[in-house]
Amino acid sequence: MSSPASTILRRALLYVPASSTRMMAKSLTLRSDNVTYDLEDSVTPSHKRDARKHLCSHLSSLDRTSTIGDLAVRINGVSTPHALEDLRALAGVPNLQTIVVPKVNSASDLSFVTDVLRHVAPERHSTVPGARPIKLIALVETARAIMDLRSICAASPYLDGLIFGAEDFAADLSITRTPSLKEFLYARSAMVTAARAFHLSSCIDLVCTSYKGPEAKSVLEKECLNGKEMGFNGKQCIHPDQVAIVQNMFAPSEAEVEWAVRLLIADKKASEAGRGAWTLQGKMIDAPVAARARVLVAKAKHCGFDVDSMNEKWQHQEPE
Repeated sequence: MSSPASTILRRALLYVPASSTRMMAKSLTLRSDNVTYDLEDSVTPSHKRDARKHLCSHLSSLDRTSTIGDLAVRINGVSTPHALEDLRALAGVPNLQTIVVPKVNSASDLSFVTDVLRHVAPERHSTVPGARPIKLIALVETARAIMDLRSICAASPYLDGLIFGAEDFAADLSITRTPSLKEFLYARSAMVTAARAFHLSSCIDLVCTSYKGPEAKSVLEKECLNGKEMGFNGKQCIHPDQVAIVQNMFAPSEAEVEWAVRLLIADKKASEAGRGAWTLQGKMIDAPVAARARVLVAKAKHCGFDVDSMNEKWQHQEPE
């Protein structure tokens, strides 16, 4: 499983059809934590081979100076005849960092992908220090997957995150999606809990299907807030206009970061004085609170906050 130190920030996971060379080229001009080129739903069966070929050429030509944090590909499901060819073609592409595996129903789906990657690109997936294996993210889209999250999360050492596929999940359970998203509460909560239990870097929330019209921004912001409150650390995007909103909503606020910086400065001084619990502005601070502050500050650095300046500003903060 992934260690916290290897975390890749994925607030916004933007899908780009691998069947469109124009959109793939445009994706390189975006500022996104992640771009996921889609070989699955956006490519018809008769065009899978050509899309795969063009995508490999596109990825191989990149110089990695783009503003994209994480380059990923959503392959076809392992139950299809296309998945093996996708993996064979992509495993050796040096610029590819992540593979999104759709319709993961059981641990065996991820074991299959893991075995193929080790066979096709052993140099990337060896235990030799410095090897940079391709990370995996599992799309959870069925009732069976929710019931099998424990074994799915333990299935591969390359697994780095989970994604909730709401539309397929709704179809599987014959439920109706509502603006409140309450019908997905159990499944989403189970996913976040499993991701944390197995130290996965990412747990990505459902797609907001509203992206046009004056109400779209409001709907997206509400969904982001709901997902963040539940423990998700990112959201899928289906349009470039959604990316900036998602990245902003899933980033900590400046006030949150400043509070965490002050807390950690004071916590260090309290620890040196042998104080396990103390207060800051009338709020009790103990080890779990300080641990959350460290996670928040680390995320703030990824998000571009000037944490060094904040440390300098609050260097004299004392525990109360």
